[in-house]
Amino acid sequence: MILVVVPSASDGAPSVAPTRVVAGLPLITRIVRAARAAGFEQVFVCDMGPAVRGLVDGAGAAVLTPSTHIPPLSRQRIVLVPANVVPQPRWLHALLEMPVEPERLYVDGACAVVVETERPGVVLAAAARSTQPGLVVELARTFGNPPRPLALDGRFPLVSATDVATAETLLLRSLIKQNEGFMSRHFERTISLALTRRLASTSVTPDMMTLTSVAVGLAGAPFFLGEAPALQLTGAMLFLAHSVLDGCDGELARLKFQQSRRGAILDFWGDNTVHVAVFICMAVGWALSARTAWPLVLGAAAALATLGSAALTFERTAEDHAVGADSPRAARLAAALASRDFIYLVIVLSAFGKASWFLVAAAVGAPAFLLLVVWNRRHGRVR
Repeated sequence: MILVVVPSASDGAPSVAPTRVVAGLPLITRIVRAARAAGFEQVFVCDMGPAVRGLVDGAGAAVLTPSTHIPPLSRQRIVLVPANVVPQPRWLHALLEMPVEPERLYVDGACAVVVETERPGVVLAAAARSTQPGLVVELARTFGNPPRPLALDGRFPLVSATDVATAETLLLRSLIKQNEGFMSRHFERTISLALTRRLASTSVTPDMMTLTSVAVGLAGAPFFLGEAPALQLTGAMLFLAHSVLDGCDGELARLKFQQSRRGAILDFWGDNTVHVAVFICMAVGWALSARTAWPLVLGAAAALATLGSAALTFERTAEDHAVGADSPRAARLAAALASRDFIYLVIVLSAFGKASWFLVAAAVGAPAFLLLVVWNRRHGRVR
């Protein structure tokens, strides 16, 4: 499984240079990291000057020149991508997995060439000395058959300066997770993606955003200790701000290929810590205002069930498994209940000083959700 980045037909123009920064990463770095994320075992970049060579070394690829020694290789699938194409990992992965006829070229306009061959050295040597579109012509002669077309979405060729903004928008939209609530997808993501676009070109890391979002959420929790609508609404809006900022850390990680298990753990448990803090403060505030301890039981039920559900669903949530219309009904119900759209109910109730009503719902709903998750796991419907 080899990916080769070749010079583009318009290489040298400032708008499509391999060093052009797209969503916080030089284009050549983005292509190499996307290839690694897609599962390519080897990544070569044709020599395009000292600036590109420096980026290639740091991205974990090898520079390919006509003098590069290519050892004998067995049958390989080789994908050739011009240096002005902004790829999504899912597109590159699809090129790896698509069924192909051996020893035949598959061409996606000026965006990619795919071939599975017993002669990978011949393809690599041609890539090292040729440019687009001459490379396709040479390979067509080598394999002696007309190329077949490719029709896969997930890539965007840069041909002008204005294309960079469009490519960044498409990359950002691809970051929206499959299991998103309605309000999260159409409101929170609009804000978080706009923030992520600006943060991508800074030194802010995903972990920094996680800690910031947790701090904002924890700062909002004590506002639920009071009865006044103004206090509760302030807490609810900080809770919403936490949710928006919580989207930025994962977006940054996926956009700049900085995903890590440590980051996923920090993000997931930080989010649940905020939820537990909010439930506990709601319970304590209600207990203080009513001068009775029984609301603490509701807070404990909501908090413990939230932590139990989190422990059972962490792996699935981190991997972003889609739950579609063909999934079991119980699995679809669990996915719907896990949506963070409940925050908007907290906002509405808090505006009237009735956040405690949400605690009642959480004290019933969180344990019910935990039971549903346990039932799904026992029946093999949620991993």
